[in-house]
Amino acid sequence: MARKERTSQGRMMRPNYFVFCEGDSEVAYVETLRSHYRLPIHIIAKKTLLNITPALVERCKATYIQTKSDQTFLMYDLDVRNMFERLQKVPEATLLCSNPCFELWLLLHFTEQNAELTSEECVNRLSSFVKQYKKGTLNTSDRNYLIDNTPIATERAKRLSAFNNP
Repeated sequence: MARKERTSQGRMMRPNYFVFCEGDSEVAYVETLRSHYRLPIHIIAKKTLLNITPALVERCKATYIQTKSDQTFLMYDLDVRNMFERLQKVPEATLLCSNPCFELWLLLHFTEQNAELTSEECVNRLSSFVKQYKKGTLNTSDRNYLIDNTPIATERAKRLSAFNNP
């Protein structure tokens, strides 16, 4: 009886997740997600600064092998004037916006926040929950707490008005 020769089924590439962001806190959080979920998340930080354009997004993504299932996320603070309008010009991108700052999302992991606040107030309030909080750094216990409480933060965020402070 002859053996049947094996043929390779080929490997399916997992979709890439491109995350464009501007700050160190965003990078630290996305790195936490990347390591926890073991996903091919490509963080493109600070290259774009505040001048994000569709052409710049495509140029940055061109350095990677892409699939048809890739997703692009724009993670920016809306405390910068006209930022929302600029972000909307990037086609097929999911907006992950925070107003006034990204620390609001981290704060929602710990408590409700319904009143308007400044970026400085938000960081100060977060510091009362995360001892020695410094932008761009998360220790292991803080990372674990954020991952464990993401469903709670998501529910709290859904109750807020979209793109408003908070």
